[in-house]
Amino acid sequence: TAQARLSVSVTMPPPLDRLVAAVNAGDFEAFIALFAPDGVVDDWGRRFKGPAAIRKWSDKELIGERGTLTVSQVVRKKDRIAFHGDWKSDFFTGPGRFVLVLDGEHIREMRIAET
Repeated sequence: TAQARLSVSVTMPPPLDRLVAAVNAGDFEAFIALFAPDGVVDDWGRRFKGPAAIRKWSDKELIGERGTLTVSQVVRKKDRIAFHGDWKSDFFTGPGRFVLVLDGEHIREMRIAET
């Protein structure tokens, strides 16, 4: 039934769970703390390296635009977590494909691309 389909949940590995919680709470400090010191965001080929560059990008396109991320189709293989997400914000709304490259418990790179 439609109701059953709506109640399906996705099990998220801890780094992804923390990322989604920080973004959806609008908590930039928690978001940036997830990244390695030289972490990178690759947003459709545009690269933002380090906390200052990621903050500038986030203020304009992520947390600063009151975004929310709903995750589906999670696959984890060693140091990579790939997932599809539905993104809604004042900047952009639509589906996306995301990959987190981990360095221990930190994110080395977050890639965002078209689905």
